[in-house]
Amino acid sequence: MTFAIKVENLCKQYGVHNAVNGISFTVEQGTLFAFLGANGAGKSTTIEILCTLLKKSSGNVTINGFKLDVSNDNADIRKSIGVVFQQSLLDTRLTVRENILHRGRTYGLSKTQLAENYQFVSSYLHLDDIEKQKYGTLSGGQKRRADIARALIHRPTILFLDEPTTGLDPQTRQFVWQAIKQLQQETNMTVFLTTHYMEEAAVAHQVIVLKQGKIVAQGTPDALKTKYAYDSMALVFNNNIDGVKWLEDHEISYTVKQEIYTIRLDSTLQALLLLKKAEPLIASFEVIKGTMDDVFLHIMAEEGVA
Repeated sequence: MTFAIKVENLCKQYGVHNAVNGISFTVEQGTLFAFLGANGAGKSTTIEILCTLLKKSSGNVTINGFKLDVSNDNADIRKSIGVVFQQSLLDTRLTVRENILHRGRTYGLSKTQLAENYQFVSSYLHLDDIEKQKYGTLSGGQKRRADIARALIHRPTILFLDEPTTGLDPQTRQFVWQAIKQLQQETNMTVFLTTHYMEEAAVAHQVIVLKQGKIVAQGTPDALKTKYAYDSMALVFNNNIDGVKWLEDHEISYTVKQEIYTIRLDSTLQALLLLKKAEPLIASFEVIKGTMDDVFLHIMAEEGVA
């Protein structure tokens, strides 16, 4: 197993405040890694350290085999990563193409390599329709496409995405996310993601949840859902059936809202047993799978976050 990122006992202190408090984790090469947490949990601080933009207080960090060293500029690390921040760094007065090519030149790419790389990012992010427009005139979704292209122009092996789809409409979010997943799968790129959208984290290979600078949960989405979420079944009884009486007679716990009775399931298969009993009495039913939203809310509540 090859690790693109290895973090050991990472700490970042501001006076007596521990923004990042002794966290350790690894990110396997070629995977999608989701880094979650409430505002102020330490996500952005951690990313800034990994991207060489902020000095760590202590601990060890290795990126693509290069050890993060506070005493130098970590040029080897910077050449091997791309970063998409919440706030854009592109020049509003330049066109999309001019912005991206200018960024590529800062990496010392040859004219031929720059042209090839631009074609690569343009094909994934569909830049043809916006490449001649000035960046400042673009919509939010168009800007985000250009931002990601900027981060990829030197063909990095790790892409850091700090809440890349925040503020985008659902259609644009879907397009951006499809482009990211396609890149990750087809180029074996490692993607390090922070997001507030739990459905994006649900497709990650590994998830870490951070609170007050510490890791409070980690694992695959399925493992986290098994531990922190649960499936449920919603029933609507026929008009002539007293749902409350039937459920209480069968000693089944439930909640009810607008005549929809929701039952927590110990397992999805439990729904089959309940349906066999209730089938002649119900008008409709739905089995509802636990989600990453449930996981996040459960962990935050467990850890005392409102």
